[in-house]
Amino acid sequence: MVSPTSDSRSDQGKSGRSIQWLWLLPMLAVPALWLGRFRSDSAIAEDTGSPLPVQTQVLKPVTQYQVERTYTGTIVARRSSDLGFEQTGTLMEVFVEDGDTVPQGTPLARLDTRNLAAQRQQLEAQRRQAQAQFQELEQGPRQEDISAAAAAVEDLQAQLDLARLQQKRREELYLKGAISLEERDQAVFGANALESRLSQATSQLNELNTGTRVEQITAQDAQVEQIDAQLKNMDVSIAKSVIYAPFNGRVSARMVDEGAVVGPGQTVLRLVENQALEARIGVPSPLASRITTGSAQVIEVNGQAYPGNVTALLPEIDDASQTVTVVVTLSADAQPIVGATARWNLPEKQNELGYWLPTSALVAGERGLWSAYVLGDAKAANEEFHQVSRREVEVLYTDGDRAFVRGLLKTGEEVITGGAHRLVPGQLVQN
Repeated sequence: MVSPTSDSRSDQGKSGRSIQWLWLLPMLAVPALWLGRFRSDSAIAEDTGSPLPVQTQVLKPVTQYQVERTYTGTIVARRSSDLGFEQTGTLMEVFVEDGDTVPQGTPLARLDTRNLAAQRQQLEAQRRQAQAQFQELEQGPRQEDISAAAAAVEDLQAQLDLARLQQKRREELYLKGAISLEERDQAVFGANALESRLSQATSQLNELNTGTRVEQITAQDAQVEQIDAQLKNMDVSIAKSVIYAPFNGRVSARMVDEGAVVGPGQTVLRLVENQALEARIGVPSPLASRITTGSAQVIEVNGQAYPGNVTALLPEIDDASQTVTVVVTLSADAQPIVGATARWNLPEKQNELGYWLPTSALVAGERGLWSAYVLGDAKAANEEFHQVSRREVEVLYTDGDRAFVRGLLKTGEEVITGGAHRLVPGQLVQN
């Protein structure tokens, strides 16, 4: 427990110390006022007595500026094909590997054609047979055949004469009752049969004497032509069992290996043309209307520039990007990777009234704005001394170490181009 005596002593001690500090306040205020006056005098001396030397530039108005915009696209081959067979078969050989360069007409792969070869051999045998028959018909019957046919007619005629004589005798015997009716009928039947055979042999002899009919020759000739057509179709099938390079290119991918059974249209190889690569780049429609076909351009791929020419502007706008696709064909010796990103830097004019300033003339302002300092009227005592004024500007475009601005600047004013970050409005400078 603290006694009242001790509390009163403590309060008296604190009061005494406070009175002592109050006596010191006037003594501390005098040096502070002296220092403030010294600093103010120094600042005035710096502002009025030591003008900063600066460099200036006379403002000249510009009605437009040029912006370089970059548009991107893709490097593509003018032609690329997924190659396959038109028919089913077993893949016998693949002659190329991924990345191989092949000229047009090079065989790339082939199917097993042994079954087709056997069918063709059978057709060739049929054709030889049909051709022999055609030649026989075309040459007509041989004399030996005609003589044999005539001899056969004479022989049948003699047999018929004998049969008729025997028939007459049998008829007489039948009437006398010497023979039966059956024997008489056999004689009649034998004579009639010989007469029929004689008629047939005579017809054949007449046909041989007349020669082969034109209809027979034409029919046989048509049969030969039909077999020829089958042979040509077989040759086409055998030819289609081999894939040939349709153009000069490089093998981009090999999809199937030997021994696999492939179907019609199945991709076996992918071939990409290795010449005349194209860059397809989408640009806005207003800009596309100013691009001319045949104009020389430079395309950048992975930091390397490739010259080319505009060869086409596709007639449809891309639905996704709403741009027009421009086709730039690269020079023949340009070999960028197909599928790589292509960049196209295009200058674009912007109609705007403003001024070109070096970036060293710009000073960052508030709320993302920029400022520049211009010279005011010269002092009467010295025309080289000027007070500076601050102008708010808007930066529209930057190009390296210069910027295109608009704002409160006036044509003919002198803008300070160096050391602007050290200036304040109203400061005295020396031009």
